[in-house]
Amino acid sequence: MACLPTTSPALASRRWLGLGLFVLLCLSLGYAQNNVVKIVKSKAGDKVGLPCCHEIPTSESLQRHRVYWQKNTTVVVLAYVEGKKMPQDKQYENRTEINTRNLTLWMSPVEILDNGSYQCVVQRLSSSPNGDSVVLCNEPVILLVTADFSEPNVSAEVSADSCELTEMVVRCSSHGGYPKPQISGALNNEPVAWNVSWVSESSLSPYNVTGKFKLNVTKDTNFTCTVKYNGFTKSSSLLLTKPEGCAVPTVPPSYNVITATSIIIIIFLLAITLAARYLPRHGLRIQWKRVQKSVRSHLRALK
Repeated sequence: MACLPTTSPALASRRWLGLGLFVLLCLSLGYAQNNVVKIVKSKAGDKVGLPCCHEIPTSESLQRHRVYWQKNTTVVVLAYVEGKKMPQDKQYENRTEINTRNLTLWMSPVEILDNGSYQCVVQRLSSSPNGDSVVLCNEPVILLVTADFSEPNVSAEVSADSCELTEMVVRCSSHGGYPKPQISGALNNEPVAWNVSWVSESSLSPYNVTGKFKLNVTKDTNFTCTVKYNGFTKSSSLLLTKPEGCAVPTVPPSYNVITATSIIIIIFLLAITLAARYLPRHGLRIQWKRVQKSVRSHLRALK
């Protein structure tokens, strides 16, 4: 008689626990997949379409539906009730329209202020006398608007110069873009850290960005400035050149040398005056040569 293997209660419980966790994981992934928020990206000035969560079948018409496009659940972007257009927020007047079949919201031109969460709500009107309606869909769509930054403007100013090195202040600036960017610099492809400042009137206004740092230039160096924003990149380069040649400044004579030279000249003039007055002409020539020799020796000593 064959014996069937037995399973311990602990092993059986672990199997059921693993099976339960597997089922829970599958349900969670299915729920997350059905509730993924759609994200639409656009540039300021372009035309963009926001997809709706429902499409009206060819057998039905817009007159049997209520369609609401709203922003942040409070602002009416565009709405149709029984085929009639309803009042909308002034910000979206003459800039929006919908496709009467797939209910896509078209917006043009796109502005930075259009950034945010939108919601498409669709209801089907009932043919019953009480006028009940059925909600067909209600899903959000995120609109991310990007505004291009200008090409970075890179400039360098010499703050100090010597024979060994040149100290420069390098600036990089860009303006008119959105969202808030990241700015970076590189010297011969090696990243550098610098001071960065941003200017914007509000969180939904264009940004102006400036970066600045000091460096010592001992040879010709290539500098690159890069502005990154929402997946886009703008770059500019500048060659930092070390000035050729070196002018050694003239060192003025010291105070002691000037004083000694002045004293020698005074003595020399005084000796000539006394010699001319008290010595005969022959003796004057001899004394003159001695004075000249003495002056020369003093000047050599000063050198």
